[in-house]
Order: sequence, then structure tokens, then C-alpha cells
Amino acid sequence: MRNIIATELSYFFEKKTTRINLKRLILFLIILIGVVLLFSFIFQLISYHEGQEHSWISGLYWTLVTMSTLGFGDIVFTSDLGRVFSAAVLITGVVFLLVMLPFTFIQFFYAPWLEAQAQARAPRKLPAETKNHILITKFNSVAVALIEKLKAFQYSYWIVIPELSDALEISDMGYEVVHGNVDDPETWKKLRVEQAAMVVANDDERVNTNVTFTVRELSESVPVITFTNSDDAVDILKLAGSNLVLNLSEMMGQALVRRVVSGSARVHVIGRFQELVIAEAPAMETPLVGKTLTETRMRELTGVNIVGIWERGKYQIASSDTLIREHSILVLVGTVANLRRYDELMGIYHATDAPVVVLGGGKVGVVVARALQERQIPFKIVERREELQVFSEQHVVGDAADFAVLKEAGIDDAHTVIITPNEDDTNIYLTLYCRKLRPEIQIISRATLDRNLHTLRRAGADFSLSYSTMGANAIFNYLQSGEMVMLAEGLNIFKVDMPKKMCGKRISDLELRDRTGCTIVGVEKDGEVILQPEPDFTLEKVQKIILIGTLESEKKFWKHYNNGQPSEGRRKFFSQRMQKSMKRSRFISGR
Repeated sequence: MRNIIATELSYFFEKKTTRINLKRLILFLIILIGVVLLFSFIFQLISYHEGQEHSWISGLYWTLVTMSTLGFGDIVFTSDLGRVFSAAVLITGVVFLLVMLPFTFIQFFYAPWLEAQAQARAPRKLPAETKNHILITKFNSVAVALIEKLKAFQYSYWIVIPELSDALEISDMGYEVVHGNVDDPETWKKLRVEQAAMVVANDDERVNTNVTFTVRELSESVPVITFTNSDDAVDILKLAGSNLVLNLSEMMGQALVRRVVSGSARVHVIGRFQELVIAEAPAMETPLVGKTLTETRMRELTGVNIVGIWERGKYQIASSDTLIREHSILVLVGTVANLRRYDELMGIYHATDAPVVVLGGGKVGVVVARALQERQIPFKIVERREELQVFSEQHVVGDAADFAVLKEAGIDDAHTVIITPNEDDTNIYLTLYCRKLRPEIQIISRATLDRNLHTLRRAGADFSLSYSTMGANAIFNYLQSGEMVMLAEGLNIFKVDMPKKMCGKRISDLELRDRTGCTIVGVEKDGEVILQPEPDFTLEKVQKIILIGTLESEKKFWKHYNNGQPSEGRRKFFSQRMQKSMKRSRFISGR
């Protein structure tokens, strides 16, 4: 509370006009007090003239009562002089107390104070010592998802809002905001952009191009991440100086298709961490179905580590007795060579040749169709617009909620339905409808907002992927490059300092997966990275370990091995990351 008041006071006294207005208010109050004292003195003279005796306190009391128009009537004058004086005091009181005082107070104090409060909640500049902060140019679903991750890892951030009313509204929601125009270089100077860890331009591509170009005038090193929904804008944004351009429509379409349990049982890469590759592979129609992880002997045969399983949209941490089912999608970790051996062993199997029905022919829907075509999976795309020419042979014109249209698209024979519209309400409706028509069909749906992921799964979606989470993960992975990679739905791979409790023990003796849900997929020893260490590997002279697991698993890990606190190296990571990102951005920009 004290910090808030101190901040408001600093903004209040910062402006020269405010200080001048405050002096005017004090001058007015001095004049008002002088008038009250003068009237109290005249009151004594007239009272003496009429033969009345009153104390100075009574005179002050009568003056204030008369000026404020209360007029109790307990002290009155009987002479014409006294009555004229009373009227003059009354009129003066009306002018001073009922007109000038409220106006002066509001104009010279209350309004500036409200402005100071607004500036404290939505400042126009950041303190000179501000550094290693993330600046976000638009408040949207991606920003909200990113901020949740930044808060979890104690990163400071600021959202740049042009309209003060919008900034105050967002501030009231509990977010850190600054007020300024993103196309004004002075705004970025005041936001200490040259000391920032990252600028996230998450508006449309035209605004993002302007932001990138403006930021580059002030800083050549700060990383700038930009968004676009157009492939044509990628090169322009890179020319403007963007370090990373994210096409979320493309990313979402590719991610939706990776969830399809159709075609071959080959692996599909979803992320990389140094030399480790994280991939997913369907188990349908392979010899793995019906076996536990121990029975598959996958590590012995290929070197691949099965760390988790997606089962009807829910991620399960894999243990030795985890059973692989028909609709299971395996999460695999290994080197490129390991995954190639897996493909040689399992790629000969076909999950199914049944077609896929794609609902929606927008940007995401077209990306999905193109990815299915590349994987040689038959499909039909339902879109009410008739001008969808890219996939004219697969295009079914009509409303996806129309049963006749779905029948024409092949809903009766389809193995999977992918729902791609950008309206969550529509997607929930279509999910319920398709689940009622085909109880056993695989349903994959896109969500724009994180809060609707659970609703989509309750409606019957086997997989639901969030647009905002995908964008936030991509930004966060760039921010934590080399230390952490966030995969789908909160699955992370991260590097930590070696806990003392684990030193000298064999990996198998730790029972780490059963205790925390994390799996060791690599270690750093004497400057060398050892990937996929064997269960009997002894953790001696190991500096860092590489783990994979959910965010909840990481919390359990720290609770069990470091009293709930991340290691000192983890806490110091941010400043190290700042130096790395600056070096990388100089290299990318060619400067």
C-alpha cells in the first residue's frame, strides 16, 4: 500500500503544471482563511456596537455557520448594520465555499490526483533501472497465455496499450501495462527497449512491421518476435528486423494433423532440445497395442525412450506397467538415429486408410488439408464458401452442421474429424454433433482461448489444441533457448543443475519417473552431453541433467530434490539468456 501511494505521489508532483496548480490551491485556501478571520473580527466590532459580548471562538463559529448557509439562528444581529453584514458574509460564503472552493479543489487537486493514479496504474515510462523485461504490443489471448508462463518463471513484462481507458481497464484486471503508441520511437525509449530481453509484436502484420522497424532504430540487439497469418508477410517482417516470425495458422494446422491416427505409424517430430528430438507416433495397428512399456523393449531395440502417452486427449506419464491401447499416441525421445530405427521397425504398419473430414476452409483448414495431402491421407474439406479452389476435388460446399453435408463429406466412413473454425462456440457445437453421430470417431478440435480446452474435451474432443498456448509456447521456447522447450499442453523438456541428493546414485535407483513424473533423457558431464543414459548410469561428476515432464512434474522434482526451490543456476538463468539472445540477434541481423 505504501509503495502504491509513493508511486502516485511521485507522478502527482512530477508535472510542473501540477506543482503550479497546487500552489494556486494553497493561495486560495490562505485567502479563504484570511476572509474568515476578517469577518470574525468585524463580527466582534458589530457585536460590541450592539451591546453583545461573544468570545472569539463564537465569532469564528458564527462566520463559518453563516458562510456555509447553515444559519442556526442562535446568534443574530438586531441592527441594520448587522443584518447588512450578515448578508455580505452569506453571499461571500456562497461564492467562496459553494462555488470557488469545489471548483478550485477539483481543478487544482482532485483532477491531477486522479491523473496521477491513472499514470501509476498505466505509466508512460519505466524506471531507468528497468532491464531484462519483456514488452508485449497487444493484449490478446496469446499475450494472456504468455504472461501466465512468464509469471510462473518470475519474468517481468509490460503490455503497451495506446488508449488510456483500455490501459486502465487491463490494469484493473491485474496485468502490468504502460500507456503509449507502439509506432512512436519516444514510447520505446521511455520503455527502456535497449535494456529489454524481448519485444513481442503480436498485432497484425502491418502493425508488427512498423513496431519492428521502430524498435530497430533504437536497438540492434534486442530480440523481436512477430506474428503473422500470411506467408507473404514473413519475408517483409524479417527484412524489418524480426528475429523470429510466427505463423500461428501454419503451426496450428500442422499440429492438428500430427494428432491424426491415420496413415503410417511413422514418427512426427514436435520439438528439439539440442541433439535430442521429441516426436509422436500412433500405436494403432502396430504390435505395440496391448503391451506394457516393459514388454515393448523399445529402448533395447531402437534406443528410443517412451516418456508419455496421449490417450483420448489426456497426457499420461509413462511407467513400466503403462498399457498401450489402440488409440494411444506415444511421446518418444531420442536422437535422429534412434527415431530412424523406430521408423524402420514400425513404419511398415498402417494405422488406417480411412479418410479424414476437415470442417472449415479458413487459413487453418487449408493448412490442415495441405498437410494431409503431403502425408497422402485421403480427406474431404467442408466449407460453405464456394470459391475454395485450392482443393476443388476434395471440397464439399455447405454448412458443417448440416447432416446431409456431413454425409456427402463421408462422415460415416471417416476415421477422424478435424474442426478448424476460429470461433470456440462453433467448435464446441460441432464437437458435440460429431460425437453424437459417430461415438467412436477421432475428433481433433482447435481452440482460440485456453479456457475452452476443457469444455471441448467434455464435449467429446479427443484432442483440443489452443491457439494462444501454441503461440505462447513458441515465444517462451525462444526466450529459454538452450535451457527449456515447452511442448504441447504443458509438456516440457528442461535442463537443471545436478541436485546434491542425486549425486553418486544410479538412475534406476532414483525411481525418478514414479516419484516425480520426470524422466532423465540426458546429462552433462565434464563438458560432454550424454544423451539417453542407460538406467544403470551412475550420476558422478555430472554438472547438469536434462529432464522431460509436465510443469507439475517439475514442481514435484524441485520439492523432492531441492526443498521446492529451483537451483541457483536456474534462478540466474535469465541474465545468461539475455546475453545469449543479444549475441544471437546480432548474428541473425548480420551486424
